[in-house]
Amino acid sequence: MTKTMLSLLLALPLAAQAPASKTPTPVAVEPTVGVAMDGTYQWVPAQFIGAAEAMPEETFDFAPTQGEFKGVKTFAQQVKHVSAVNFFLAAQILGEKPPAEVGNPEMGPDSLKTKAEIVKYMKDSFAYARKAIQSITAQNGGRSVKNPFGQGPDLTPIGMATLLSFHGMDHYGQMVEYLRMNGIVPPPAARSPCPEVFDHLHAREENDSRMGDRVRLISPGHPRRPVSARAGRSSDQLRR
Repeated sequence: MTKTMLSLLLALPLAAQAPASKTPTPVAVEPTVGVAMDGTYQWVPAQFIGAAEAMPEETFDFAPTQGEFKGVKTFAQQVKHVSAVNFFLAAQILGEKPPAEVGNPEMGPDSLKTKAEIVKYMKDSFAYARKAIQSITAQNGGRSVKNPFGQGPDLTPIGMATLLSFHGMDHYGQMVEYLRMNGIVPPPAARSPCPEVFDHLHAREENDSRMGDRVRLISPGHPRRPVSARAGRSSDQLRR
């Protein structure tokens, strides 16, 4: 009994000197391929939705008539086309049927007539596209998908996500022209990750317009082009 007590007493100082267990350092989790791509893609709906909502109901079916614009899409058809393609390609990425009517993706569903109907369809399509892009991983992003357009090489989910990005911004650029032809300055991307950047750019544009300098700031560090230099684009360029 005495030996046992002595052993315990000798062990107490050693226990007091034992280092405390360290809390494991959290391991940083890198975002998936899809989450990283969506970090950039979210700028597309931020710009596109604002432009679509800025066009009044009474001019939502506007299409240019002055110049070489024969056969171009109306503003409403631009919005429906991009939205239908969003549903179409996102469904291909997810490997399922589109959750909404696509109709002829070139023009979008004929059933959508009013601005309210088209805007809702557009917002739903961008939400679905972001869901699809976020689902992409390093494992599934490079899988081969039969070209949904019926010609050309097979695509991949990463490739289709890239297509969703530049396709939306291509038509956004055309919609900006339509807005300006109706005296509407495209609104800043209030939903964008960095709205202050767009506030600055649009402030510059509005200031230029007030001073009679008909120019458009393309992007920081790039020269500004006169509106007249862009007005002569062919209908083929706008029809895409």
